[in-house]
Formats: sequence, structure tokens, C-alpha cells
Amino acid sequence: MSALVDRLVAHVLSLEVRLLACQARLTARTDPEALHDLRTTVRRLRSLLRPLRGLPGVEQLEGAASAVGQLTTPWRDREVLAAYLLAHDQPHAAQRRLAQMAEAYPTLAASAEVASLLIILDAFPRFLRASERQGLLRGLGKRIEKRLHKQWQKLDEALHDPAHDRHRLRLLIKRVRYGIEAYPELDRLPEAALARLKSAQGALGDWHDCWQWLARAELESDLQPCVATWQAGLIKAEAKADRVLEKLSSSCFK
Repeated sequence: MSALVDRLVAHVLSLEVRLLACQARLTARTDPEALHDLRTTVRRLRSLLRPLRGLPGVEQLEGAASAVGQLTTPWRDREVLAAYLLAHDQPHAAQRRLAQMAEAYPTLAASAEVASLLIILDAFPRFLRASERQGLLRGLGKRIEKRLHKQWQKLDEALHDPAHDRHRLRLLIKRVRYGIEAYPELDRLPEAALARLKSAQGALGDWHDCWQWLARAELESDLQPCVATWQAGLIKAEAKADRVLEKLSSSCFK
């Protein structure tokens, strides 16, 4: 048990260091990947925490991580859209959004949500050690395995649902993928699973981008020149996503 707890503590500390680095990069506006890296790190933290629900400190830390995710989602969506516009000959529309992002980065870094997450995260290893001393972590490995398996079952059921919701599938795939990466020593999926999960996540991400941009174009007139391209891209992305999901279903959950 001590070895698993040691790995958990080390993982939490490494995520804390990465979040602090992302915060500093956002404050200094040093690179365009800082926000993406912040969100990815928060997602990895949430995947680490999900199988630990019920332990002291987990609920508070999950709540703080969720708040950062909610705060940053619309800004990351805007950032991705700006990058697309810049790469597809729409410089004026791109620059307007990039200017908004430049102002938002230090504000996000200094937000109460990020500050709260870092404070709670800093204390979490002490909660883990205290729980270990109190005997609350007995059978933790089996508990984690059971909860990871439930995530895989939910994804399997969704993949075999003829009326599956692509939005929900995208979320479930992220949960399973990051769960594997959070607890690789407890992974029981076939060897090809992680690569197929990444491929499926990418395909659904392309579909989600087109879907979201088309909805945004109804409200933002400077996006109208891209609508035809996105409509075609949505159809293409749907077909690709369906093919990748079929491969994922047939190879990973038999």
C-alpha cells in the first residue's frame, strides 16, 4: 500500500509543479500553449482523483479543479478558433480574438479559481498521508481498479448504443484515456487501447470543433466566410469519427 500512496503523492506533486509553471507562463504571456497545458494538467488531476472519491480532501480538490475547467473552457475554445482563423486566411477575425486572449491570460492566471486550486492541491498530500495512517487506504488498489473498470464499462455501453451521443462519447473517452495514464500499473485494457482512444478523441475533437464553430457563426458575423467549409468539415468529421469509434469498439472491449 505504501508504494501506491508514494506514487500518488509523487504524481500530485508533479501536477502541482506543472500547474505553477503554467500559471507563470500565462502571467508572462510567454507562449500560446500555456492555457492548453494548464487545462490538460487539470484534466489529468481530475482523472487521478476520480477513483479516489470518498477519501478526505478529494471532494474539495475535485471541486476546485472543476471550477478552473469551467473558467477556462470558453477561453480555450476562443484560442483554438483564433488559431484556425489565422491559418485559414481570416487574419482580421483571428487578430480580434487573439487580442482578447492576450488580455485574458494574466487575468486567468491571477483568478481566484486558480489560486484556490493551488492552495488545496498543496495540502492534498498531507490528507493522503493522514488517511494512510488512519487505515483509510486499505484496499485502495482494488478500489481504484474497480472504479476504472466502471469507466470502461460505461464507454463500452455508449459505443454499442446505436443512438450514441458524440458529445458524451468524447467525454467518456477522455475519462478512460486519462484514467489509464493516471494509473498505468492498474491498466487492464489491450495494448492497442490507448492509441485507439487517442485516435478516437482526436476524431471527435475535429467534429466538435466544426459543430461548435457553426453554432458560434450564428452569433458572430465575421465567421460567416468559414461556414461552408465547416459544414463540409462536420460531415467529413462525423464519418471519420464513426469509423474510428467502430475500430475502438471492436478491438478494445471484446
